[in-house]
Amino acid sequence: MAKWKKKAVTKNEIDPLCSKYGMDRIMASIFVRRGITGGDELIYYLESDLRFQHNPFMLPGMEDAVDRIISAKEEQEKVLVFGDSDVDGITSTAILFSHLKKMNIDVQWRLPVADDAYGLSVEAVNDFAEQGGTLIITVDCGISNFESIARAAELGMDVIVTDHHNPQGEIPDAAVIINPKLPDSRYPFRDISGAAVAYKLVSALRFAESPFYKTGVAVLEISEDNGEFIIDCTRIWNLEKKRTLHERIIPGKTSISDTRLPVFLQGQCIYVWDKKRILGILSALFGSGIDFNLADLRTEISRIMPKAAGLSSEEIHSHSVFSKYFESLTVSDTLCSLYVTYAKKMLEKSLPSLHADEKEDLQLVMLAALADIMPMRNENRIFVRNGINIIKNEGPRKGLAELFARMKVNPQNLSSADLSWTVIPALNAAGRMGQSYRSLELLLSRDPAERERLADEIFGLNEQRKQLVSDAMYRIHGAAEQSTQEFSGKLCIVADECINKGVTGILAARLMQDYKLPSIAMTFHDGICIGSIRSCRGFIATDFLEGFGDFFINHGGHDCAAGFSFRKEQFDDFIARIKSLAPSLQLLEEEKTVDIDAEIPTDYLTPKVFSIPDIFEPYGNENSELLFLTRGLRLCDAMTVGKKEIQHLKLTFDTGKHKIPSMFWNQGERLGKDININCSYDILYSMSKNIFNGITTPQLIIKEMERTEQ
Repeated sequence: MAKWKKKAVTKNEIDPLCSKYGMDRIMASIFVRRGITGGDELIYYLESDLRFQHNPFMLPGMEDAVDRIISAKEEQEKVLVFGDSDVDGITSTAILFSHLKKMNIDVQWRLPVADDAYGLSVEAVNDFAEQGGTLIITVDCGISNFESIARAAELGMDVIVTDHHNPQGEIPDAAVIINPKLPDSRYPFRDISGAAVAYKLVSALRFAESPFYKTGVAVLEISEDNGEFIIDCTRIWNLEKKRTLHERIIPGKTSISDTRLPVFLQGQCIYVWDKKRILGILSALFGSGIDFNLADLRTEISRIMPKAAGLSSEEIHSHSVFSKYFESLTVSDTLCSLYVTYAKKMLEKSLPSLHADEKEDLQLVMLAALADIMPMRNENRIFVRNGINIIKNEGPRKGLAELFARMKVNPQNLSSADLSWTVIPALNAAGRMGQSYRSLELLLSRDPAERERLADEIFGLNEQRKQLVSDAMYRIHGAAEQSTQEFSGKLCIVADECINKGVTGILAARLMQDYKLPSIAMTFHDGICIGSIRSCRGFIATDFLEGFGDFFINHGGHDCAAGFSFRKEQFDDFIARIKSLAPSLQLLEEEKTVDIDAEIPTDYLTPKVFSIPDIFEPYGNENSELLFLTRGLRLCDAMTVGKKEIQHLKLTFDTGKHKIPSMFWNQGERLGKDININCSYDILYSMSKNIFNGITTPQLIIKEMERTEQ
């Protein structure tokens, strides 16, 4: 049994979070233990509004991509959206294809199927050229497709790459590349999914339909400091702050020609808070002969938020949610944020379907973030939380609704874990079985009968996938065990021709979990070795593969998951090189302790405390499930449940005020041995809710328990 460890925290660390954000001491202690104390991180746990996501135009190449797509529409070009066969690729394709159709662009889609390799192929480029195509947009792929992108250029076609995978040193010579991981990217968060990148492109295309697109805007604010006046100006382009100007004016001594204001403001639409006040100050400083063409932002914002009408710029700044989390923000920064809010509200008015379309897209971005195991930090939390809440409150979008029904998933009780165990594997199964188009067709179809049929087919493919994995795990078990010794206890590697190439990733993940080692699963098809790697313990999958670039036909992926292929005759040399490198590989030590997020005294274990885990949802990569410890809890009832040979324990603990139901999975044999009624236990657990016949009951999920020392 691993040692239970609770990191010590101090009153000085906890109190600021309680006072500033209004959280209780237990929640504050959890945030401190997890190292989440800055406003730039807390905002994504405590807020869910979509305005906290990042500006799409901060992604490299975004404006160029938007202009190229608008040109394709105007010139009536043929456009191809090329995606990947997994959930991220399918959802990316659905998001972008659907929007381009709504723009009345002549667009088609294509995915890898059957024996197709990952990424944009030369064959797909040639086929599209024969149809008279002129623009290809990749989603969730393309950053490593040098040959096919070069072929497109030879044929006179442009390629826009939208991807999120790690670049491989060099960058393909595409017309435009949108990837938050490019070396020159200024995007604030690199770890978003391919679907999120596609969603950002669609968001930018929607914004391009507003009069604010490519319009020069300046936000101007004036404050007084010891008899001098400070003029702060910010130039905004496509909702992104581009340049700032800070001028200190001494009344009667500084003329406007002494400042950089005329050049900075030339050609800009100038927004201020309280036009009358600002004009009065400018006239007093520079004379009434200078004409400042100002727009009153307060008037515009008051139409959205009536309470803002009587507030000064300082007052509106003090009410800003952003200023609560970012102490360094100035009044000028707040006014810039309000301008962005105003521009987006005007866009919503001009696009009546915007809200409905975004809600459909966000459900897919949510699925992609969970499926591709994106870190549950930063704006990924906004995507997942909003996507799940939309499904809970309004029901799943077309296609997902039919799959939910077929898999008996209740939308009202949905969690990130539910999706990761049910719907996501089913959508992925179609691609793993070489029929990725079925999942995409399910998401795109407008025919209810066709969606029902596709949901049935995907369900069936998922059952086949489960059997393939089960058979393969049974077959490779011995080889996996032996391989850990062959590779110096640093890697687990298996290769077998009987493995279906669609499940190598699942097998690698299972092996990684079983052996707590970076793991590789490989198979052979038509003279090609196809493999997947899943990493842990600080091992970066893509960095490792870079050392084998001379072998690969294709390779790429993320830090924790990657894929590759090479010719079968190179297999022995490939294995030999890994064996030579294995002893020098550096892995982080396995955790021999279990970190506890909070110790809950028995008296505090009430139904109210069960709301704490909701704040930390969604759980996932880099945001593990909360673990709690309670000592000296009396077990007042226990029984075994389940029909299988290994049964579960249904336990009830007595706090003195409340009876707390609990589940301890796969531990039925311990009842009557080291687990007995009327004994007290120290328990390690997570919190959940059991929903039965529409009634929600809080319950504990026991991870470990041991008799309380007397």
